[in-house]
Amino acid sequence: MAPIYDPEPPEAPARPPRDWKSRALTIALLLLALVVIYLIAEAFIPRWWANRVGHSVNGQLSTGALLGFSFGVVFTLLPLGLLWMTMRRYQSWKLMALWLLLALILAAPNLMTLGVSIGSGSASHAGQRTMDVLAPMFRGATLVGALLAIVVFVTVVVVFRRKLRRAEAEVKAEIAAQAAPPSDAPPETRPPE
Repeated sequence: MAPIYDPEPPEAPARPPRDWKSRALTIALLLLALVVIYLIAEAFIPRWWANRVGHSVNGQLSTGALLGFSFGVVFTLLPLGLLWMTMRRYQSWKLMALWLLLALILAAPNLMTLGVSIGSGSASHAGQRTMDVLAPMFRGATLVGALLAIVVFVTVVVVFRRKLRRAEAEVKAEIAAQAAPPSDAPPETRPPE
């Protein structure tokens, strides 16, 4: 006996209506939590970061310059390289958000140093004074290292893209040369009629 097929597909179950009030309340609570976390971080992170760096440098100019330059280069190149390698292909927005979060984590030392340097709060000013005494040259060397890393990164990307375009053009030319008849072959001649 042959199986019996129903000509009409079954109806999809009806989706329950969205509860906009609970969604709006959830978003408002998340925004409030983010504001509270920001205010706590603004008061804590600049002092904490300045003390960590200050204890590492211990007031020595050469250590401050070397450590700052290293932080600037490494923690600029890593996030930029990660973003360039991962964002060139299409991915889901969740995966892109994950890569962006990882890049922000990798850039955190530079971002914290930037927060200490340009921040206007009391914690930033305390961090600036701490770094002036315990980590001299760290902030300036971090800036120099970050700028150098950006220049190197842009140069590498430009060279890579030019090389890639040149290789693509060579492949296209080679394909076109193989498809065309050889140019050194004598032209076909027809006998006179």
